[in-house]
Amino acid sequence: TMVANLSSHKQGWDDRWEEFSKHAEQGKACHDRLLSLVDEDTAAFDGIMASWRLPTGNEDEKAAKEAAVQAAVQNAIEVPIQVMEVSLESMATALAMAESGLEASASDAGVAALCARTAVLGAGLNVHINAPDLEDESLRNAFLTKASELAARSEELEKEILAVVDERLAGDSHTQD
Repeated sequence: TMVANLSSHKQGWDDRWEEFSKHAEQGKACHDRLLSLVDEDTAAFDGIMASWRLPTGNEDEKAAKEAAVQAAVQNAIEVPIQVMEVSLESMATALAMAESGLEASASDAGVAALCARTAVLGAGLNVHINAPDLEDESLRNAFLTKASELAARSEELEKEILAVVDERLAGDSHTQD
């Protein structure tokens, strides 16, 4: 987003303002959604903790607790899956800016790729830590498969972005275009 904003104000690139604004808006939307997901992740963890503390004095309470635990675990997997998806989505902005943003800011696009992939992998760890507690084997496997696919795609995108950044840095004579 920063690279898009800087690029949109480069002298002589006035005709590209809308292009960079679109990327900046996409990046900002990812940023805002990820900030919201931080709170959702905290709430998901709190939900698991609360469900584990439910009473189990009789069969009805045991059944209610188990249902609450399973719902909380599913939520604690779904939220990190969303973090993975949005972080991966943010990599599209990083790629676009690595390719067409200010050459002097190419390294920032690379840093964005590294951070986004780290977010994908970190959220994937949260999926994996919670998955064994999900009793629905089919759903558990679907979440684990999706997490693996998102992690693999983030690795591919990171490599692609860093290759573009490396290419631009190799050709960089510290100019501003």
